[in-house]
Order: sequence, then structure tokens, then C-alpha cells
Amino acid sequence: MSHLHLFTDGSVHTQSKFGVGAYLLLSDTNVPIASLNARVKLKQFDNTSSTKLELQTLLWALNELSAKVITEDLILTIYTDSQNIITLPARQTRLESNNYISRNHKPLANAELYQDFYRLTNDLSYNLTGFNANIYTPNKYILVKVKGHKVSSEKDKIDQLFSLVDQAARRGLREKLDD
Repeated sequence: MSHLHLFTDGSVHTQSKFGVGAYLLLSDTNVPIASLNARVKLKQFDNTSSTKLELQTLLWALNELSAKVITEDLILTIYTDSQNIITLPARQTRLESNNYISRNHKPLANAELYQDFYRLTNDLSYNLTGFNANIYTPNKYILVKVKGHKVSSEKDKIDQLFSLVDQAARRGLREKLDD
């Protein structure tokens, strides 16, 4: 059984609606952090917001992942600081039954991205069939909420890995804005 760890984050310049998403995919979280900078992937996104960018970045990473390594014996743990992403699995039934329309009868701003999220994560669903439901999420992948911007002395290994991705996204955004 292979276990992959996916760390995603993004940094957006709200005035220009431009952002940079970053992700890091690891099979072993015990790798020295200093050796991982070159493995963080970056991508630019236009016409985005912080909420939208977090989702766009995760979808980009999942699309790249599904094209390469999805197998029946894969366990995928996704680390994010996005509350929106963390709550999406619990909101799926309601969003789908309401056809992605808000209570104000307007289409949800990120409806298409939500649909892509459900499509991609449903593709992962078969991977963990048969495991203890008390350990794994009902959606067959694991979402982990990471608290962003912790004080260094309070960071564990996962926080340090997430911080690496966060810093890469911020650095990527600054570099693009300086161009």
C-alpha cells in the first residue's frame, strides 16, 4: 500500500486578482526539508481570489497526480489551510441537490471548481475501500487542516513541510509581481 502526502497552498495579490499556487507531493514526510525546495511545483492563476486559488491549486495537483500515480492501493493525505476545502466533502450532497445555487437563488461563484473537486475526489474513492471507517474519511481520502503561519517553535514536521509550500507560493507571487 503506497501512501502519498500532498501539501497545497496559494498566495494571491487581491488588487490584481493574480495568484501563484504551490504543491508538494511526497511519499515520505521524513525527508530533510532543506532538500525539498526544488520539488515544490508552482503555477500562476489569473482572475482569482484566495478561496478560488486554494481550490484551483488543489485541482491542478490532483489532475497531475491522477494522471501519474492513482492506483487501487493508494492512500492520499491532503494537507491544506483552506477551511473551504476541508468542508467540501460534507457539503457535497447539499450543493449537488441545490444544483450549486445559493440560498439567494444565484449560481455559486466557484460551482465549476466544486464539481471538479467532487469528480476528482470521487475518482479516489475506490482506493481505500475496506479500511476502517473510523480512521479514514468516508470519501476515501484524508483531508488534514493545517494551521498556517504558526510560530516556528510550535511547528511539527507536517507544519514545516506545509510552511515550505506556503513560502514557495509567496516567493513565486513576489517574483511575478516584480517582473
